[in-house]
Amino acid sequence: MHILKLMKKILLGLLFLFTLIANAQVINEEIESGILEEKRSLKIHIPANYTETKVYPLVIVLDADYLFDPVVSNINYLTYFEEMPEAIVVGVNQFESRYSDMEFDEENGLPKNKGSYFFDFVGIELIPYIESKYTIANFRLVIGHDLSAGFINYYLLREDVLFNAYISLSPTFAPKMQDRIATRLQTINSRKFYYLATADNDIRVNKTDVANLNTQLELNNNKNLYYYYDKFKSANHNTLAINAIPKALSDIFSIFKPISTQEYKEKIMPMEDHVVNYLNDKYNTIEQLFGFKKEILINDFMAIYVASKKKEDFESLEKLAQLAKRDYPKTMMSDYFFGEYYELTGKPKKALKYYQDAFAKEEIDFMTKDLAYEKMQQIKIDFGL
Repeated sequence: MHILKLMKKILLGLLFLFTLIANAQVINEEIESGILEEKRSLKIHIPANYTETKVYPLVIVLDADYLFDPVVSNINYLTYFEEMPEAIVVGVNQFESRYSDMEFDEENGLPKNKGSYFFDFVGIELIPYIESKYTIANFRLVIGHDLSAGFINYYLLREDVLFNAYISLSPTFAPKMQDRIATRLQTINSRKFYYLATADNDIRVNKTDVANLNTQLELNNNKNLYYYYDKFKSANHNTLAINAIPKALSDIFSIFKPISTQEYKEKIMPMEDHVVNYLNDKYNTIEQLFGFKKEILINDFMAIYVASKKKEDFESLEKLAQLAKRDYPKTMMSDYFFGEYYELTGKPKKALKYYQDAFAKEEIDFMTKDLAYEKMQQIKIDFGL
């Protein structure tokens, strides 16, 4: 019976996800580039619930002819489960121009001819164009494969680094690029995410070059660098993207995920500090990274609630009640937490008042009117109130 209920829940979730994907907008349009002196074809994914009152991370996808759809599908999947924020995804089609777009000098390894113009097009024309049309957060991610995976690293070399996160899938590197990347990532002074992937059956030179860069980056001790590396078994140069895209997004947006059982056991329970500070730090980091304040998930409230009670960290329970009043004011959560706080700290009259207030509000999670009533009656019996 339990399995049937679980299967039903999963199927309903998938049905909702497919509906969400169907409602999301994918716009095909052209942008007139003065730098390239030509029109460029774009694919733009807009979240189904897009609103100008929110800001959204920007994801730029090169080689969008084949990378755009798997990137958008994985973003839709992860956002459904609240494991990453909704995002604006912009794909640059390059089927007929990828070699000229990403041309580099064989001696100095830097973009040349149209490659240098394409580099400027992305930073000077494309991103400002998108930011003028949509409400974009101060977080930009870029993804490429093969030639475009190598090309995205040029943006890392700028003095004002254009992107916050880089997903480089089996890159083809220009001369000297591995050393340049390693040196640059050692000296960056703001938080950057760098994901690098290859596969057992990758193109030999790419696999070797990626392995060499990984050796250097594993020695990087810069606290501002969040580095991730994968080598996929049984995948080849093309199929590794299907494995790497969800893994990369999951790694880069790990801070955004709901608190997991492992996180609870390994990071929260061993804390010597008040456990509510973990919650505050998590959501402050999300705001700093992505440029918007995220409402605290019920899952995360419950994790800190359980931890505060197990550790008898009653100060955290009180502060948690204050946070619940801010984020879920119409529900029982805040009053119920306050009730437990005063009950556990020996103030039954105050506890009773808060349980009575909780009884009058909306139920949430395990907090029901029946439970609040039981709490009220038990306090009256125990303390003769």
